[in-house]
Amino acid sequence: MFLAEQTLSPAKEASTVLFGDFMVAQGLISEKQLRQALNYQRTEGGRLGQVLVKLKILSDSQVTAALAEHLCIDRFILDDVSKIDMNTARTLPETMAVKFNVAAVGEEAGEVVLAMADPLNVVAIDTISLKIKRQIKVVISSAAEIKRAIDLIYHGSDVEEQQLRDLIELESDAEKPKSDLFVEDILEEDISSEEAATKAPVIRFVDLLLSQAAKSRASDIHIEPHERSMAIRMRIDGLLREMVPPPKKMQSAVTARIKILARANIAERRLPQDGRFQFKASGRDIDVRVSIIPTIYGEKVVMRILDSGAVDYNLDRLGFDSGLLDEFKQILAQPHGITIVTGPTGSGKSTTLYSVLNYLKDPVKNITTVEDPVEYRLEGINQIQIKPEIDLNFAACLRAILRQDPDIILIGEIRDRETVDIAIKASLTGHLVLSTFHTNDAPSAISRLVYMGVDQYLLASTLNLVVAQRLVRKTCEHCRKETVFDSELLDRLGIDAARAQEGRFYQGKGCRNCGGTGYLGRLPVFEFLVIDDAMRQAIIEGAHQADITRLSREKGYGGLLESGARKVLEGVTTPEEVLRVTYSQKLAGRRRSDK
Repeated sequence: MFLAEQTLSPAKEASTVLFGDFMVAQGLISEKQLRQALNYQRTEGGRLGQVLVKLKILSDSQVTAALAEHLCIDRFILDDVSKIDMNTARTLPETMAVKFNVAAVGEEAGEVVLAMADPLNVVAIDTISLKIKRQIKVVISSAAEIKRAIDLIYHGSDVEEQQLRDLIELESDAEKPKSDLFVEDILEEDISSEEAATKAPVIRFVDLLLSQAAKSRASDIHIEPHERSMAIRMRIDGLLREMVPPPKKMQSAVTARIKILARANIAERRLPQDGRFQFKASGRDIDVRVSIIPTIYGEKVVMRILDSGAVDYNLDRLGFDSGLLDEFKQILAQPHGITIVTGPTGSGKSTTLYSVLNYLKDPVKNITTVEDPVEYRLEGINQIQIKPEIDLNFAACLRAILRQDPDIILIGEIRDRETVDIAIKASLTGHLVLSTFHTNDAPSAISRLVYMGVDQYLLASTLNLVVAQRLVRKTCEHCRKETVFDSELLDRLGIDAARAQEGRFYQGKGCRNCGGTGYLGRLPVFEFLVIDDAMRQAIIEGAHQADITRLSREKGYGGLLESGARKVLEGVTTPEEVLRVTYSQKLAGRRRSDK
């Protein structure tokens, strides 16, 4: 990509100044840094730009911009996939794009615009021009940008979607279902589904479906049978989106194929079944958890995509405010006690706990988990998968773990009185216990545990922290525009006019990167309930949930809504998103007053 210390303008006579001297003149580097880079280049080789990036003197983007200015070539920033004309881009073979690290990004005045990391690679320009039989206009982009663009052009989710459409169209044309066919007739015809599941179109369909899900960042795939059709939906950033529906006649074959992969019983269609399997995408193994239930129109399949490679288990980058993060780490440093993360299914509880384990992981500590199921494998952690069919449940595992000299225990979920009793026993005997719970907010976890029969004095003496969390969608950085939100929406979040003046609000307009939604990715919002001496006293005295909430607020800990409001003020999400996943007392009060 980057050019050596030589005169660099045989094609453009814009400058005869050496590239290094040009950067010094522009104030990008100093004479000392240039000498350092040249000395490194003499011993290690490589081009000057590569050396500057390797030595962390300049960034990839800075060198690219300087090179564009030096050679008088347009700089093309490939930060937004919507800038690329996919039809033009795919006229260039992928092997050639990878070999020369180039991307055809569009057309201009009858010429193909070619983004190159090394715009002086005449061999690449001539080879590509001969291959596509078109004149080429060269622009410069960074190597990293081009690499990402190549992956999106040739392996983006829209590629799989188009292949799915082509495959389904082909299958639909091959065999049109009779218009007067009843559901019972269709189900009767599906007796050979096992044989059909081994045929190429069905295998190809399931493979494309999984590949598209991985590249779309989907967390779940829903395959739903209807009376005369079937539907496929993927949960992306927490919301379901409809995908390409296959013909009804493929229903049983697709289900059978997934059963084969998950090692489920193909012949059993009356009872729910579970299973799991792995597939490869982008060079990494991705786990899939399968759940199958019978419905009146056939079996519904839900596949949970567990892509550990797409998750960063770094506690510092999880999304905590700096003050809360420091306090969280102080609480985790305690040698014993219980920390609970609460929230509904799909709210990121497991990711938070795995990040905690990653933070606590140490060769001098014995860490053991009991999970159902083990969602992600963590190096250096002893993970146990419960198996109810052989009576290996949470309670049985926990009793055995306590004889294994543990320092830290993670319980996948507190489900019953027996589990919480053993967790309390473990805490009282000097162990740090982590677990999840299903409640609406942090204070309600106390009420729920008391309702389950836990003595209040035991709860007060063992509980260290309850963290409630939700996931809100992030505003797409590629298409976001500064905006002004309705004052009523901000009022529901508790943001008054003065605070609104301090923040910057953004709304996504919708682009190819975010699938037209205006949102790309998710981030957590948190509520902390720290169990200090005053809170312990309140729990022992049997304080009501509202009193516990009020005591927490008096100590400066906001709720989920307040955490979401801060994210809105930071410009990373919208009021609608926060209100979608949290509870507004003002909104509830307004609704009651309207009745």
